[in-house]
Amino acid sequence: MIKVAKGEEKAELVLKNAKVVNVFTNEIITGDVAIYKGEIVGIGEYSGINEIDIKGMYVAPGFIDSHVHIESSKVTPPQFARAVVPRGVTTVIADPHEIANVKGVEGIKYMLKSSENIPLDVFIVLPSCVPATPFENSGAILDAEDLEELIDSDRILGLGEMMDYVGVLHQSEKVLEKLYMTRLKGKIIDGHGPMISGKELNAYVVSGIATEHECSTTKEVLERLRLGMYIQVREGTVAKNLKEILKIANKNNLRRLLFCTDDKEIYDLMESGSIDNNIRLAIKEGVDPIDAIKMATLNAAEAYNLRKRGAVAPGYKADLVIIDDLENLNIVKVFKNGRLVAENYKPLFEVPYYDDVNMKNTVNIGDITKEDLKIRIHGENVHVIKIIPNSLITEKSVKKVGKDIITRNGEFISGDDIVKMAVIERHKKSGNIGVGLVEGFGLKNGAIASTVAHDSHNLIVIGDSDEDMLLAIEELKRVGGGITLTSGREILGTLPLEIGGLMTDRNIEKVYEHLNRLLKIAYDKLKINPDIEPFMALSFMALPVIPKLRITDMGLFDVERFEFINIFS
Repeated sequence: MIKVAKGEEKAELVLKNAKVVNVFTNEIITGDVAIYKGEIVGIGEYSGINEIDIKGMYVAPGFIDSHVHIESSKVTPPQFARAVVPRGVTTVIADPHEIANVKGVEGIKYMLKSSENIPLDVFIVLPSCVPATPFENSGAILDAEDLEELIDSDRILGLGEMMDYVGVLHQSEKVLEKLYMTRLKGKIIDGHGPMISGKELNAYVVSGIATEHECSTTKEVLERLRLGMYIQVREGTVAKNLKEILKIANKNNLRRLLFCTDDKEIYDLMESGSIDNNIRLAIKEGVDPIDAIKMATLNAAEAYNLRKRGAVAPGYKADLVIIDDLENLNIVKVFKNGRLVAENYKPLFEVPYYDDVNMKNTVNIGDITKEDLKIRIHGENVHVIKIIPNSLITEKSVKKVGKDIITRNGEFISGDDIVKMAVIERHKKSGNIGVGLVEGFGLKNGAIASTVAHDSHNLIVIGDSDEDMLLAIEELKRVGGGITLTSGREILGTLPLEIGGLMTDRNIEKVYEHLNRLLKIAYDKLKINPDIEPFMALSFMALPVIPKLRITDMGLFDVERFEFINIFS
């Protein structure tokens, strides 16, 4: 490598006539990029065994997604790579929280094994909260001793988002054991504490938590930056926080800002992109293009101690993105370890098939009847979950019986843009069912059901017809999990997600087409609110760690009070 760097021997590959995006000095450097055995060995004037004249295009480091749940794409890691690598993403830090809630340690091992031998480096942070809270039933419970067998792996970077901030602040023994285990190994701990402030935030940070991706206001961002946290600027399918957070970005705090997607549907990845979308949006918000690229590369690499990544410089991996227009970030080619793996947003690689029968047949529920879905109301007011477009946060709405809510013999019948929702435990056939009401979803004449329901991933169903809700439930039992839409006692369409009820290993293009068809049905036939993404929005209605009101298989949950409440008051 020294000989090649000195020019005494030819490089294996040279990218000629490049404009190198230097994230160390915020410069554009003109020269050739010499590559040997998958690493960059020099920038200057070089000759190579193979040479590619990129004719003055820009060479940037491969992008890093600092926090992503691959399962949210509905496809397995190999197929996920086919979506994001052509977008310039060469490394992801994945939290397999979703599959772990269904299959425990075996689910984490599945994500590690299935992401081998693909042109995307998939690093893992171990799920810290399985289940996320004691207020729901998941398919597994993971304590520190369960995670300890994996923590020493080079691909395990640390502990995933610590959603149980109450457990941290109250010094729960089980939570502290996980924090201590990770700190003892010198690895990172990700945060998830959107409501914490003041001395409680100090306590959260002193426990070792280093990052936060749940900020939605500049006040939250500034308070955390002042305490030395890294802020992951998120732009997902539902949660879109980039524009608000970047109001506070400047040269003084930029080095603590990273990009992440968190949860993105496959059609969103295929159409708007991954981290490349974050970069484009940041540039539109006035961030210097080199700074935006730095947030997507060097900042993330340094935060997660990923050596040899995040820059175009000698000794760094030859994970490179070739861009012909820096302002619009048009990606022409992507190299992974010095090998061309994508061109003009198309993958140039095949991916291995990995099958694990233990990840299938995970929908385990008994017979559900109309009686199970009934909502009985005994008061004058009713608590309703109100959806906020483009946000994971919901509002707690109070509706009047007789005015906003129609009942018959004390049973909910209907309401203005208010429909019924149920969460059914689907892992151990316990019979647990939580029911409630949702406003703003816009659904008419049918139902939608899914086994993707953060974070315990029980079966969630929403509808204005008990018959259609029951049919949707039966359909997901039949196919082993997925997403289905029904209307008029007919199945309108189903996307089977046979792996944990969360993912499929089918070809990404086919999944993309299938999901798009379901989306069209949802909007056109079921009249879903056009301002929300129905499947992702539905999946978060069961998450009892994000304000304000949710439903789990155990009932209606007030996140701010951190307790169950009656549907009526």
